[in-house]
Amino acid sequence: MVLQIMLLTKPVPLYPPYIDLCDFDFDDYPQLDKIFSSNEPWWLEQFNWGKIFLTYIGRNKSAHTYERFRNDVERFLLWSFIVKKKPIDQLRKSDLLEYADFCWQPPVDWIGTSNQERFKITNGYSAANELWFPYKIQAPKSLKSQFVIDKKKYRPSQQTLSSMFTAIIVFYNYLMAEDFCIGNPAQIAKKDCRHFIIDSQVKEIKRLTGSQWQFVLDTAVEMADENAMFERNLFVIASLKTLFLRISELSERPNWSPTMGHFWQDDDENWWLKIFGKSRKLRDITVPIDFLPFLERYRASRGLLGLPSSNENSILVEKVRGQGGMTSRHLRRLVQSVFDQAHENMRRSEGENKALKLKEASAHWLRHTGASMEIERGRPLKDISEDLGHASMATTDTVYVQSENKKRAESGKRRKVD
Repeated sequence: MVLQIMLLTKPVPLYPPYIDLCDFDFDDYPQLDKIFSSNEPWWLEQFNWGKIFLTYIGRNKSAHTYERFRNDVERFLLWSFIVKKKPIDQLRKSDLLEYADFCWQPPVDWIGTSNQERFKITNGYSAANELWFPYKIQAPKSLKSQFVIDKKKYRPSQQTLSSMFTAIIVFYNYLMAEDFCIGNPAQIAKKDCRHFIIDSQVKEIKRLTGSQWQFVLDTAVEMADENAMFERNLFVIASLKTLFLRISELSERPNWSPTMGHFWQDDDENWWLKIFGKSRKLRDITVPIDFLPFLERYRASRGLLGLPSSNENSILVEKVRGQGGMTSRHLRRLVQSVFDQAHENMRRSEGENKALKLKEASAHWLRHTGASMEIERGRPLKDISEDLGHASMATTDTVYVQSENKKRAESGKRRKVD
């Protein structure tokens, strides 16, 4: 009963990282063992449904996808255990709409203000981290120093709400395929969720302006010129922007290790880069001539001469210490160090207002920046779409093409009051 009261007042994490989930044993998680052994049998049954589903996701999808689905499945099960007190195979459309209301405005004791690990090792066992919460509200990146966080003002974005429904729909579909459930209430509930807004706004892509990008590039070059250890930073910055890469596509992953040999030249002396992207798809990206000097100087800093050969096994972005390639987290730190210095340089030169975006920017902005600039330059949309790795050219068109809105804004400036 004590454990039930603990759960009712504060949710606990249910699922560890994928690598630990594969070898999950309740003997290593005595707290969870006590929770599930002291509650109704359906708690444990549906915990195991989530475990089987997430193991499938972790095996077949990216680490990012696993984490996203884990977040949503974990919240959903915690809500069914603690709040609804009803098995998920007995939920109906009205229950899922009630869950959407819960996600729209969760209790403040379900909301944290920072990223936290789910479990901590205590006396050799994994225990719930008391600082972990299912939902999170954080200060905007550019306002962290003066922003006062009010948990009562938490509201998920439209994208977050849509992702929640997507995860729960996929979860139910999996359970139906395994004969655990006979229907998918989330599928029909999504259409009637009152929190969705039909969005016809002008969409602003998260990208840098030409001036901001120039400050980032100039800063990265200056850092590398002054200290060779920053050649890696310069190479990563140039690659993400010029080759439209996702940060994960440069990183070391369990099933793929980017090497110098993934750069290759065809019979017409065109350069390409072979990339292992989303949905486990290989694609070849065109490599422009202007990028090659950045590749050569990075290779020279590592004692590698000239341009890569097709059979070269050197790690593409090697760790600062130890063997192997860098993780996405390490690569983001390299990018952030350049953004921070570029923001300071631009702030001193052109003022805080023009430099502010550099304080907000993430590594993914570089991919958007490169693609947007190429579209503005007039390169065919089909070619850009293939380099980006989009499944459909319509995705590229929807995400990046802003020319019609720019024309509309320009004509709108000439409206008269009199």
